[in-house]
Amino acid sequence: MASHKAGRMSEDIRRIISGKMADLKDPRINGGEFLTVVRCDVARDGSFCKVYISSFRGLEEAKKAVKGFESATGYLKREISNVLGLKKCPELKFVADDSIEHSAAITKKLRELVKEESSENEEDESAED
Repeated sequence: MASHKAGRMSEDIRRIISGKMADLKDPRINGGEFLTVVRCDVARDGSFCKVYISSFRGLEEAKKAVKGFESATGYLKREISNVLGLKKCPELKFVADDSIEHSAAITKKLRELVKEESSENEEDESAED
């Protein structure tokens, strides 16, 4: 279980990286368009942070974006240190995540089930008349 300080720091880092995506000029990141920082996991001692990146366009785009974030690690670490007032910023490790794609697939399936259920209800009502 993560400590409260690590939990607060991970949320702050997620917020800072999300805000700075538009400032990054790397074409692999594309200004943060269709990208999201899903979550950050900071180690208890604050020395390491895993940042999970997901894309609406799929896992391959997320993997490209991770390479862009890796090249911008120095800039992001400096911004995190300045905003949070840290003497030593945690090492950032970016990981491609397909959670947005997965949740979109689940939403699509749920909508299909609702449509099927509503069409069955309409058929039952017309049969009763």
